[in-house]
Amino acid sequence: MSAAAGERAAGGMLRIGFVAGESSGDQLGAALIDALRARVPRLECFGVAGPRMIAAGCEAWANAEELAVMGLAEVLRHLPRLLRLRRRLVERFVAARPQARGICTVQYVSPQVWAWRQGRVRTIGRACDLVLCLLPFETSFYESHGVRAVFVGHPLADQIALDTDRGAARRALQIPEDAKVIAILPGSRVSEVARLGEDFAGAAAWIAAQRPAVEFIAPMATRAVREVFERQAAAALPRIRLTDGRAREALAACNVALVASGTATLETLLSQRPMVVAYRLSAATVFVARRLALVKSPYMALPNLLAGRPLVPEFFQDEVTAQALGSALLRELDDPARTATLVAQFRRMHVELRTSAAERAANAILECAGIRA
Repeated sequence: MSAAAGERAAGGMLRIGFVAGESSGDQLGAALIDALRARVPRLECFGVAGPRMIAAGCEAWANAEELAVMGLAEVLRHLPRLLRLRRRLVERFVAARPQARGICTVQYVSPQVWAWRQGRVRTIGRACDLVLCLLPFETSFYESHGVRAVFVGHPLADQIALDTDRGAARRALQIPEDAKVIAILPGSRVSEVARLGEDFAGAAAWIAAQRPAVEFIAPMATRAVREVFERQAAAALPRIRLTDGRAREALAACNVALVASGTATLETLLSQRPMVVAYRLSAATVFVARRLALVKSPYMALPNLLAGRPLVPEFFQDEVTAQALGSALLRELDDPARTATLVAQFRRMHVELRTSAAERAANAILECAGIRA
């Protein structure tokens, strides 16, 4: 997510433009707006926003879901639309603050430039005055390329309690206290669910055939995501309970989770639950990435990136099959000693990331813009 801050406008008002992409950016943006407004009460926000940011007082010029595109081939299909949107945004940002010169631009949340397409760091350095990093290892990468970066921690680590109450979550979701529960999170983007949902549902069906007592709960990020997953999982739906939202309750209630790689893996880590992670892109994107050696990291799952080793099982591209996912989930479900070790490691990571991130980010943005709250 990007934020651009100019000088205070007349009357002490601060005007900040935001560009947030998809659900996690909307969540981070809303917390940031609240933290900024606590420091500068007369705050005016506008730009690309989702429902949480809108509720926090951001005027939406476009919806964050319009930017929810991943990969290379996927972006190319949407490129004309995205370029039109960018042109409109630039025009409106300039019109919103025509008196501002040298507007401070901040990238809040580093893209995974250290993992693949590392050459993007030069573009980021030219475009941004400051990068706010959510993960502790990211700053050294930027510093090695002469880009100013600050670790602020992750807002989710502040929002999710260090000790989750499984009993309370199960009561809220009407799940029996002694049930074995698997949470299924196939992604927050329709494109993710389109690629992963069938195999996620198939994994649940494969497990159910062997363990009829296991229960499944699948929190859906949006109505559009739910519609796609319902079609993919039609045969398995009697066994998979769908909820609208409530992902954190589902993660708190479960014994193990099957998760699409992304922010949801961090939420699962912070909920201190074992997980199996899957990631799949279009064949064209994978071909280009491999042919040009664009991928530099051996891991995609955030727990593995943070640990620097394969802490949780992750499956990529053709490795993602119903049986492979189902087998991995059962191994996690049946190994209480491993669960105890993971919980201890996840808790240590949670503490490291729990730094009042939104407040630190707000302070860094105001400082970058030369504004005293």
